[in-house]
Amino acid sequence: MSEHITEIIVFSVLFLIVSGMGFVAARWRRADNLDSLNEWGLGGRNFGSWITWFLVGGDLYTAYTFVAVPALLFGAGATGFFAVPYTVIVYPLVFLVLIRLWSVSHVHGFVTPADFVRARFGSPTLALLIAITGIVATMPYIALQLVGIEAVLKAMGVTGHLPIVIAFAILAAYTYQSGLRAPALIAFVKDTLIYIVIIVAIIYIPARLGGFGAVFDAAQAKFDATPAPNDGILLNAGNQLQYVTLALGSALALFLYPHSITGVLASRSRNVIKRNMSALPAYSLLLGLIALLGYMAIAAGVQPIGKDNNTIVPLLFDQMFPDWFTGVAYAAIGIGALVPAAIMSIAAANLFTRNIYREYLKPDATDAQEARVSKLVSLVVKVGAVLCILFLDLQFAIDLQLIGGVVILQTLPAVGLGLYTRWFHRGGLVAGWVAGMGAGVVMLYNIPNPATGKEHFGGSAFSLGNLGLDTTVTVYAGLLALIVNLVVAVVATVICRRAGMSDGPDATRPDHYLADAGDPRVKDLDLAAPH
Repeated sequence: MSEHITEIIVFSVLFLIVSGMGFVAARWRRADNLDSLNEWGLGGRNFGSWITWFLVGGDLYTAYTFVAVPALLFGAGATGFFAVPYTVIVYPLVFLVLIRLWSVSHVHGFVTPADFVRARFGSPTLALLIAITGIVATMPYIALQLVGIEAVLKAMGVTGHLPIVIAFAILAAYTYQSGLRAPALIAFVKDTLIYIVIIVAIIYIPARLGGFGAVFDAAQAKFDATPAPNDGILLNAGNQLQYVTLALGSALALFLYPHSITGVLASRSRNVIKRNMSALPAYSLLLGLIALLGYMAIAAGVQPIGKDNNTIVPLLFDQMFPDWFTGVAYAAIGIGALVPAAIMSIAAANLFTRNIYREYLKPDATDAQEARVSKLVSLVVKVGAVLCILFLDLQFAIDLQLIGGVVILQTLPAVGLGLYTRWFHRGGLVAGWVAGMGAGVVMLYNIPNPATGKEHFGGSAFSLGNLGLDTTVTVYAGLLALIVNLVVAVVATVICRRAGMSDGPDATRPDHYLADAGDPRVKDLDLAAPH
């Protein structure tokens, strides 16, 4: 560890500065008090274009992305580039959805997607399923933010879990105090550092390695020497459909995650969201450059620590950069874990508070009581994430996150389609959720990974041969599960309506989905009921 003293000092100083900003954020754009979910959990719902751009970008492009996407290219080649098209197509897909969700949420004071479902379909059961789904999908995502920090610590020779525990204790403290304002303020620093590091890396490292031609030649040579079905700098006939369906499924899932919706609901107006959906693809350019670090690591001869491919980016930086700039790069990755982890814990806490605590435990809860419960639950969520890393095999945490993507997709019919139509019967949506969730988990359970010897939960590429087809083509399990969900929801809706089963009341009106800032219905949020 002694040879990494400069890196450790730079990393620690930047980490502490950002942590201090997290505590100061409680006074930034401060309201009279933070004792409501509108203030603590959504930052007063008053973030403008720049703040929202950094907040949502910092929320979606996490520390795990920073290390995992290059690691995937390092190990599997072109398949890892699926992250680039999916983050391009996601913004036009969600453009028409999120502005409607913003409007109806601001008219009614919704804080979570389950709030909307409760009002739209008049079903506490369906809302509870949506809330539980969001929490389950978010928890392992929070744990995986630790992967980025852990990879950096390994590269610096720091062992043991104490540094991670301390980092998340600090995160928990300033999130408890400042709420969503903390990650919103820190996101400026996090994104600036990442942009600086990547721009320098994409110019400096290839120059040292002989140019991009040499980088791609080295990658191709590696994959030619160790052939595997998914390896290579080009896709092949066996994984092209998997690539397409994984990109599409991931795009549909991204803004269903509660933390993504939390960042959007904190925006000031519909125009802020429109501008951000137009500008956020700039992060996709950054992601494409980040992905290339995987090939650069091959050309540089980087060998991961143990079998942990997530360490290749920190090791690449350590090998190619001077010590002081390596410390800056490590800080960018470490701080990149703080912003999304804070937003995710707030989003999960809001789901519990609004859709479990207030719905079933204390229906007459005041705003202050809601805020207090949400703060406490956000602490519990972070403790759970740390315990996941301390006591579970890290690969198991990655498996859970893999399941999370399939899980959150099952909320699309109620949340995404529900913003445009109420044709689905609430009973049909519940039946579809059960069928899609069951199908998704069964498919994931039956996916092996020969490279690691895992018989179950070995990836998300489901072979169509398992359905009796004479082919080796694979597809994304989450998208297949969503199709099952939709088919069952449609059939069950028809059955419910023909059987004359009563449907719940719709508390929303068509004009609620078009309201914007300045509309009289949008102003009185503190008095609006959650459902």
